[in-house]
Amino acid sequence: MNGLVDDRALLGRTSTAERVADILRGRIADGYFPPGERLSEESIGSALKVSRNTLREAFRLLTHERLLVHELNRGVFVRVLTVDDVEDIFRTRRLVECAVVRGLGRPPYVLDGPAEAVAEGRKAARERDWKGVGTANIHFHGELVALAGSARMNELMRSVFAELRLVFHVVDDPRRLHEPYLARNRRILETLQAGERVAAERLLAEYLDDSRQRMIEAYEAGLEESGADEG
Repeated sequence: MNGLVDDRALLGRTSTAERVADILRGRIADGYFPPGERLSEESIGSALKVSRNTLREAFRLLTHERLLVHELNRGVFVRVLTVDDVEDIFRTRRLVECAVVRGLGRPPYVLDGPAEAVAEGRKAARERDWKGVGTANIHFHGELVALAGSARMNELMRSVFAELRLVFHVVDDPRRLHEPYLARNRRILETLQAGERVAAERLLAEYLDDSRQRMIEAYEAGLEESGADEG
């Protein structure tokens, strides 16, 4: 739990369940707490110096976000998604992301965020940091959603993308999973930079359909390899 001790400073003087949840959400996203792992109230509470009630409220928030699951008489665990969960994540992504691109006004578009994410992905690939490429990929799609200028939509998709990261930690070949999307993200960006909104939406829809299939195949193989229980 040494990593969590280092996070204690983030709590400051006004520790709240929301801020504890932020820390745990980040640790789950990083794979520090992988899918299927039981979270110890005693260890985490001691590391962060927070009360049991605060920690339980943070667990409740993350359970509501579908990142954790409470099992009676066993405790709280990082959720292991089912294949149906993955299907639903991509159904939601297609509905939201394509709608955002479809709803863009007249060009030119302000694309600094997506462009930064594309550059981030290329840098991670040069460094052979394939998990970093996956993070940059989520960043790119989050920045696409942000083009809608909707705080509520951003919040919804933050939760969806956090769930998606649970899939990444089960897949045993992150390069094979993430590398093909570097070029596709760049193509979507370039198409939007050219002001071709309809073409960009088509590329995005194709991307998400292909990604869904590849992700499910990789996830099923990872579950079989790890012996993880879906739940």
